[in-house]
Amino acid sequence: MTATRELGRSGLQVHPIAFGGNVFGWSADEKTTFALLDAFVDAGFNLVDTADAYSAWVPGNQGGESETLIGRWFARSGKRDKVVLATKVAKWSEQPGLSADNITAAVEGSLRRLQTDVIDLYQAHEDDESTPLETTLGAFARLIEQGKVRAIGASNFSAERLADALKVSADYQLPRYETLQPEYNLYDRSGYEAGLEALVQREQLGVISYYSLASGFLSGKYRRTEDASRSPARGQSVVAKYLNPRGNRILAALDDVASRHTATASQVALAWLIARPSITAPIVSATSVEQLHDVLAAATLALSAQDIAELDEASAAG
Repeated sequence: MTATRELGRSGLQVHPIAFGGNVFGWSADEKTTFALLDAFVDAGFNLVDTADAYSAWVPGNQGGESETLIGRWFARSGKRDKVVLATKVAKWSEQPGLSADNITAAVEGSLRRLQTDVIDLYQAHEDDESTPLETTLGAFARLIEQGKVRAIGASNFSAERLADALKVSADYQLPRYETLQPEYNLYDRSGYEAGLEALVQREQLGVISYYSLASGFLSGKYRRTEDASRSPARGQSVVAKYLNPRGNRILAALDDVASRHTATASQVALAWLIARPSITAPIVSATSVEQLHDVLAAATLALSAQDIAELDEASAAG
């Protein structure tokens, strides 16, 4: 099994792939969710990431479905102690923002749905500039003191706001964000690399990147305009955003590297992320156990310096 990596300076040790729980209660029903979580943990992985808002966007859902299914799985499987559990607050329309009152109320709902006494990593799902940083961090500090949360993280923060939050933590002697969850993959590089990457490395933050396969584009399943029909939910938007000369260059490089390793494009795209020094664990999702095992194999795929250089060159902007 792969070596573990620490999430920032939190003391939490994780294997280098996280399971994204946005599919639970959406494209994975209860039976499939349980099978996926069993397969993920039984394969030796441990970081499961969800949010209170998942999956409120699905017709008939309200939010909280993903946490509820994870909680039922904990109760049925007895595997809570095998999981580093990450969830989030701030983006759900039922409990929006990062005010102290909202954080205090939201954590109770998450703990109840997850059927657990403690959340290992509680993340601000998005920034809330209407609430002072010291107020938000103070509320998180109380949760840590109460034993309800072990560590905190930030998602979708700009480099400037993340730096400000880290300074407030130091100035007020409050817990600091130990992790960042940004959008990052072989295609979507500039937002993270421009300012965030140097900051997280300097401050020793863990990074749990999302959209690791660019909504499926980096798996190679969208190569022609008509391939949009392969995913009614998002195929059109994926093709419109990624199917262009640069996207085709990236797919060609993925194919080339994959052929040298007898691997899949998905495995190579994830291995590129895992090999990047600033990345702790990219988030992946799967809707079948077969698909999950395919992407988990990326954790043991060792890319050469030549492989990485080829992928870097193909995905360079411009």
